[in-house]
Amino acid sequence: MAQQIAVSDSLHTYVREVSLREDPVLARLREFTAQLPAGAAMQVSPEEGQLLALLVRLTGAVNVLEIGTFTGYSTLCMARALPPGGRLTTCDITDRWASIAVRHWREAAVEERVETRIGDAAETLDALYQEHGAGHFDLVFVDADKSGYPRYYERSLDLLRPGGLVVVDNTLFFGRVVDPEDHAADTVAIRAFNTFLHGDERVDVSLLPMADGITLARKRTG
Repeated sequence: MAQQIAVSDSLHTYVREVSLREDPVLARLREFTAQLPAGAAMQVSPEEGQLLALLVRLTGAVNVLEIGTFTGYSTLCMARALPPGGRLTTCDITDRWASIAVRHWREAAVEERVETRIGDAAETLDALYQEHGAGHFDLVFVDADKSGYPRYYERSLDLLRPGGLVVVDNTLFFGRVVDPEDHAADTVAIRAFNTFLHGDERVDVSLLPMADGITLARKRTG
């Protein structure tokens, strides 16, 4: 049985040539973001953005929640995949990058599908629960501060309908999770979160060795 193959630069290029369908608006946003301080490291890869859009369509998601907006690349990917009347709520701790995001959302004609909330994510999630109650969202994408993942995940499950999907980014954390000498707070937090999620019987789970690690957790229906 074949094992996971190493992805060389040439193989990565090939994958993009035969799979990636990044249009000019997305490409401009990605290239602009890459010029920002730590921009290339913070934004999702175009392959991950395309996967997020596919997951929105596969789950039939109408209401999507995103925790961590940055310049809005993943937001744009998912908003485009929504059906008519679909809505994406994205939250971030700062509005520093909001103008970049909104400019590209407007250019892609999805601005009206997106609601942005600024502030502490845990407080925002509590407010959303008060407004909408349990089970309002069909898909949640978590890509924010790593120490906050346990709180965001728990609140996401409350907000998620049975059968809905939580997608968690950076769960391999630049490969640092397997470095026994790495005791940085974020690395430790991701390790602990992965271990917890592996044993969480409320969800079906799979960690994809793609990009920086993408974990899919489907909320069980019974």
